[in-house]
Amino acid sequence: MEKVMDEQNEVPVRRKRKFGRKALRFTLFLLFFIVCLAGGLVFGYVYVGKQPLEEAFQPETWVHVFDLVFAP
Repeated sequence: MEKVMDEQNEVPVRRKRKFGRKALRFTLFLLFFIVCLAGGLVFGYVYVGKQPLEEAFQPETWVHVFDLVFAP
């Protein structure tokens, strides 16, 4: 870690590495969000809707659900 001397007090000042931690936190949050969203969709479709698991991963299924929900 690089230390920079403060001109007024002659005390070493440490630079903080905030970008790496923020990027890691954001990436983990996004990953956790996607996993929870997919798990919730599958849980709702398979256990609540009583449909087969292999249909839960087909895009046509979700297009049909979207059309049902947002139909005029």
